Amino acid sequence: MSRTKTSLLAALALLSGTSAAALVSAPAGAAAAAAPCTVDYKVQNQWDTGFTTAVTITNNGSAKSSWSLQWSYAGNQRISNGWNAKVSQSGSSVTAANESYNGALPTGGSASFGFQASYSGTNAVPATFTLDGVTCNVDGGGPTDPGPTDPGPTDPGPTDPGPGGPKVANPYVGAKAYVNPEWSAKAAAEPGGSRIANQPTAVWLDRIAAINGVSGGMGLRAHLDEALKQKGSGELVVQLVIYDLPGRDCAALASNGELGPNDLDKYKSQYIDPITSILSESKYAGLRIATVIEPDSLPNLVTNAGGTNTTTDACVTMKSNGNYEKGVSYALDKLGALANVYNYIDAGHHGWLGWDSNLGPSVQEFYKVATTNGASVSDVAGFIVNTANYSPVKEPNFKVTDMVNGQTIRQSKWVDWNQYVDEQSFALGLRDKLVAAGFDSGLGMLIDTSRNGWGGSARPTGPGPSTSVDDYVNGGRIDRRIHAGNWCNQSGAGIGQRPTAAPATGVDAYVWVKPPGESDGNSAAVPNDEGKGFDRMCDPTYGGNARNGNNPTGALPNAPLAGHWFSAQFQQLMQNAYPPLP
Repeated sequence: MSRTKTSLLAALALLSGTSAAALVSAPAGAAAAAAPCTVDYKVQNQWDTGFTTAVTITNNGSAKSSWSLQWSYAGNQRISNGWNAKVSQSGSSVTAANESYNGALPTGGSASFGFQASYSGTNAVPATFTLDGVTCNVDGGGPTDPGPTDPGPTDPGPTDPGPGGPKVANPYVGAKAYVNPEWSAKAAAEPGGSRIANQPTAVWLDRIAAINGVSGGMGLRAHLDEALKQKGSGELVVQLVIYDLPGRDCAALASNGELGPNDLDKYKSQYIDPITSILSESKYAGLRIATVIEPDSLPNLVTNAGGTNTTTDACVTMKSNGNYEKGVSYALDKLGALANVYNYIDAGHHGWLGWDSNLGPSVQEFYKVATTNGASVSDVAGFIVNTANYSPVKEPNFKVTDMVNGQTIRQSKWVDWNQYVDEQSFALGLRDKLVAAGFDSGLGMLIDTSRNGWGGSARPTGPGPSTSVDDYVNGGRIDRRIHAGNWCNQSGAGIGQRPTAAPATGVDAYVWVKPPGESDGNSAAVPNDEGKGFDRMCDPTYGGNARNGNNPTGALPNAPLAGHWFSAQFQQLMQNAYPPLP
């Protein structure tokens, strides 16, 4: 649905039993640009007795250090809880005041918040909003003329939250997770694989054809139908990886996709829209759907799209045409409108974005994408780190604050002045910065632990010697990669922590997004019809590039195409599992 400004004739729909957006703006003929403030009031999800709403206010007047928005309901709506604002209600009158972290509202600046409420009968959009006592959406702040208030139902697009009800704080708590029978069968067929074949892994929708199933395999509906069987009478979360952006993975040839850099319309109409339509079917409303949104895409725009020695022409193109940002925003908007869908944006890993010079711009990029092109921060349940990567949850033998002979270990070649040394500290540090930037204070983080165990005989049992910062770090680190920038089929890696709900405050779950045994990329050129190229980072004979400090890749030999089964890797992952497998 378009999020462009429309008249109240198109905005003030009486919403009943559907999800819809209502943008309250200037009446026809009014000079919207002269309005002292504008309000975008978007009903995201609605069911028989309640609804959730996202609100964005834009200040067109003098800069503010704090703000308070007021409106009244014509019906019996009652707000039960809110986020990113202090929301209170007295009778029909509602006040939403800023939190401590989002009070600054410069001229032209915006702030977003959301809430959940109950109602019965009709759920009309409020006719008037005032910001600090000044009427919004009207030239000069005078009285509004709401015009016709019942133009007929809006077209909400393919959304039908049905009985799924309002979103929960953490979809993983109190829920089983879906076991993909296709992956489970491959794992069980391996010697010793039955030890982990019952673990939940994500389903990767990595091309348009995957929606209906590739080569006779399960499509999205088939997975959801199987999930309903696994669900029984309890709760169950299905993990889906949304991964088919135009010009996908602009810095890694092994995971290039089928869509060209300018195929944004195709991405929307042939990929996101069909997925949204299937997920919106009422029979699936009782499932919790956790979506991992476009791994590597936004981090690539921050680090590989200009001004560094890791820049690629493909990433420069994707930053210039804006199609990564537009595509991710579209996915957040459409999927986030479903009551049972929880969007988690990919945020790289500590060995990619952990430096202040990368982390700050990444937070800005994430917030930009979550607040433009129709998306809102309320469309974001959280972020995921370490997707398909190998960085450990915790380095047990040293901390980033450690000193050796008066030198900080950040000087070591391995840490290389990074602010973080493992994924959990990175995830929580990133979370704090995201909340401070305007994301929901209840933001949840996921950590992919499918291949970051680093057990086996090579696992250190304590710190390294204190002869130098390099000896101390290298002798104690459990991550045995040659360089933290190595990402393809890493030799020596092991199965990590088993999927676990709420393992730490601020962390929604440890998850297996990358199914163990599925290759990261081919170690030599392989002709294919999947759009996947040959990336030398998957070649064990390659001497490296700027992204891994010109070090050897540490990749296993004889690897198949990305996503294809790699038996030798699966066996090594089980052998080096930590905690060890029974």
